[in-house]
Amino acid sequence: MTRGKIQIKRIENSTNRQVTYSKRRNGLFKKANELTVLCDAKVSIIMISSTDKFHEYISPSASTKQLFDLYQNTLRIDLWSSHYEKMQEHLKKLKEINRSLRKEIRQRMGESLNDVSFEDLSQLKQDMESSVKTIRERKYKALSNQIDTQKKKVRNVEEIHRGLLHEFDPIGEDPQYGLVDNGGDYDSVITYANGGRGILALRLQPNYNNLHSGAGSDLTTFALLE
Repeated sequence: MTRGKIQIKRIENSTNRQVTYSKRRNGLFKKANELTVLCDAKVSIIMISSTDKFHEYISPSASTKQLFDLYQNTLRIDLWSSHYEKMQEHLKKLKEINRSLRKEIRQRMGESLNDVSFEDLSQLKQDMESSVKTIRERKYKALSNQIDTQKKKVRNVEEIHRGLLHEFDPIGEDPQYGLVDNGGDYDSVITYANGGRGILALRLQPNYNNLHSGAGSDLTTFALLE
């Protein structure tokens, strides 16, 4: 029983396509090796899959360069020279683009303007004004971002400050470490000393004798932290 013929068309399923490519590539390389051994032929096969994977077979008795040189001599063409000429042409175009860009840069810096026409000068001025406008907008945006960042830092510092004041709130604390509210009206001041390492609490302590006599209050200080 013979196998049916396979219709030669592109395999839509990518997995089946890769499997078929791998099998037929190995079969092709096997036939090329047999041809090399049996017939003393020089065979070179270059293959690139749909996934851009490169595969190559070259007869053990030859190299890629030797086969390309033999190909050129047989067909009487020079592949390297034509490729070199294309590279030279591409290099020439790149140099021309580079000269044009350098000239434009000099003109934007106010140089090489002697041979520029009035229309080109007007266009150059318009381009410069547009560039300055874009730069100015970008500058203001960067400045605004810096201001927003500084505002956030200030808010964070204020929150830390309020947290510290709340943490060291002397009302209801031990009299050895803070101000005590014994039912009287006290005015208190909390200050930071020595770079924030120590806190000093001041308390105006009522003197009942002085209150009856109309005199002022005594001043008592407590060192909260050293």
